Amino acid sequence: MRYLENREMIKDTNRKVWAFMGDGEMDEPESLGAIGLAAREKLDNLIFVINCNLQRLDGPVRGNSKIIQELEGTFRGAGWNVIKVIWGSYWDPLIARDTSGHLYKRMEECVDGEYQAYKAKDGAYVREHFFGKYPELKEMVANMSDEDIWRLNRGGHDPHKVYAAYHAAVNHSGQPTVILAKTVKGYGMGEAGEGQNFTHQQKKMGEDALKHFRDRFSIPITDEEIKDAPFHKPDKDSEEIKYLKARREELGGYFFSKRKSPPKLEIPDIDIHKKLLEGTGDREISTTMAFVRILNGLLKDKKIGKHIVPIVPDEARTFGMEGMFRQYGIYSAVGQLYEPVDSEQVMYYREDVKGQILEEGINEAGGYSSWIAAATAWRNNNIHMIPFFVYYSMFGFQRIGDLAWASADMRSRGFLIGGTAGRTTLAGEGLQHQDGHSHLFSSTIPNCVSYDPTFAYELAVIIQNGMHRMYNQDEDLFYYITVMNENYQHPEIPKNAEEGIIKGMYLLKKPDKAKAQIQLLGSGTILREVIAAADLLEEDFGISSNIWSVTSFNELRREGLSIKRQNLLHPDKKQKVTYVESLFKDENIPVVAATDYMKIYADQIREFIPNKYIVLGTDGFGRSDTRNQLRKFFEVNRYYIVVAALKALADEGKIEIDKINEAIKKYKIDPNKPEPTSI
Repeated sequence: MRYLENREMIKDTNRKVWAFMGDGEMDEPESLGAIGLAAREKLDNLIFVINCNLQRLDGPVRGNSKIIQELEGTFRGAGWNVIKVIWGSYWDPLIARDTSGHLYKRMEECVDGEYQAYKAKDGAYVREHFFGKYPELKEMVANMSDEDIWRLNRGGHDPHKVYAAYHAAVNHSGQPTVILAKTVKGYGMGEAGEGQNFTHQQKKMGEDALKHFRDRFSIPITDEEIKDAPFHKPDKDSEEIKYLKARREELGGYFFSKRKSPPKLEIPDIDIHKKLLEGTGDREISTTMAFVRILNGLLKDKKIGKHIVPIVPDEARTFGMEGMFRQYGIYSAVGQLYEPVDSEQVMYYREDVKGQILEEGINEAGGYSSWIAAATAWRNNNIHMIPFFVYYSMFGFQRIGDLAWASADMRSRGFLIGGTAGRTTLAGEGLQHQDGHSHLFSSTIPNCVSYDPTFAYELAVIIQNGMHRMYNQDEDLFYYITVMNENYQHPEIPKNAEEGIIKGMYLLKKPDKAKAQIQLLGSGTILREVIAAADLLEEDFGISSNIWSVTSFNELRREGLSIKRQNLLHPDKKQKVTYVESLFKDENIPVVAATDYMKIYADQIREFIPNKYIVLGTDGFGRSDTRNQLRKFFEVNRYYIVVAALKALADEGKIEIDKINEAIKKYKIDPNKPEPTSI
């Protein structure tokens, strides 16, 4: 990445990244799905430690086979250095005496289900069932007591073997390392749960089990004290505490101490996007293309350009970002060892060790993980990075919701750009791409700020505001912004619109002369259908409209809930008015909202609408067809918006019901067509 050119920003060190996992968790696709990347990149600073206790929640991980051998094959095949820590030091004399190979054979033929049972029973059981199968083995342990046999430990519980494995791992170069450490589930719990299937559900230990645990690990707690299961903390001058404190200092101090904030970034003035603020004139572009222009402008800025991290999951050409390949390069640890097939073209595929673009392949989880790394650099590396992860909106939160929640918990800062968003904008590619709910997912994450802009100037204002809040005001937020691939003209930014854009709604257009009779709300691509519906209401029925651009129903809801809470807890104070209420309280006229998302998206602000409120949305699976047909199918096009507006007015007694029937007939709407949600 380009910022690496300035080496004093992040000094190269010999730090290691350790990941501690369980053998059962290796069945998760996220655990093994990208291990090949680490080998390709020769990430010898990465060390996985997999605790192979042979058990999942309900039973053995691979009861009929061996999880360690399976994982060894998987990681070796992916190009990793594999270290196995299987047998503890008490086994060493027996292994040294195994000149016939019978012990090795027995170890190999035992499956994990058997090994689990050996540690759930006792020494006599192990003598009979493990060593007793072959006379040579039974003779080998004849002079050992059952207690001696029970003491035969597993490598993961042997500090000498674990230390040796860690030492080998940190000194290995050229490959990432995985340590497969064989252990016992519930180690130390004895009869209360050691090696048992119910261990994970065990919430407490009885007094006898606690005494056994105390004696096994030489914990200085008396019989009188142990019934209360007290915590034991060694004296502050003890060797244990001194050791722990010394190691903590070597690691850079205590994790929860106050950290120095990174230098604030000098965010360029919004005039950097002047052309978009002035509108596109007769030229039609998509908000996706508007975003690419914004991103290019930021990358070229001399002060923050090197902090920008564009990330795409093999969809750059879909988003019109291929022009960045040549100019900024795609990061590769080895550069480009081949001549690309499109090298003669202007926008050829260029990989570079100094490349600034991260392209993760068809891998949203990998792209999001890269985004997290950059989005948490302010905390982990004392430097602000501004990551933009651009992906199909349908393949974001729906696929990697766990990572999104984790990134929120880690206080990530950056931008997620959901491309080809909405349920009717990407025609002809099937249901898999028709996103009508990503903003519902994003609304569940408390520090995710979501927007669905329609026009280029809205997008510019939102991104500008996000950078200011995250990188100047040090707010622990991240932004989710949806953009579409539908081309249309973008107007100039209205005067004094910035505040409303950020709050979530502003008045885009009002009647020139007559007073508005209906409030029309729209967001994203459907706002243009709302604008067209306002024209039809005026032309065909003489009804004037206020047109509102809603950039974020999510933010409107959050502000509304906050105000309601303040009023609830401070009843003796002057009651505050929500932002939505403040916009509509003086005009007692119905409100109709239409979006390219499920009805519940716009329905979030119903509590704050003081008047009649009708919502149109895209509930249902939809069909792969033209945009016009999709909007007709979902009943969110201009004609359905007109009918909804007339129905709202009729319900209020402001027009005759016949006007609704007139519109249904005029616009050839079939009132008996199947519901969009029918299957």
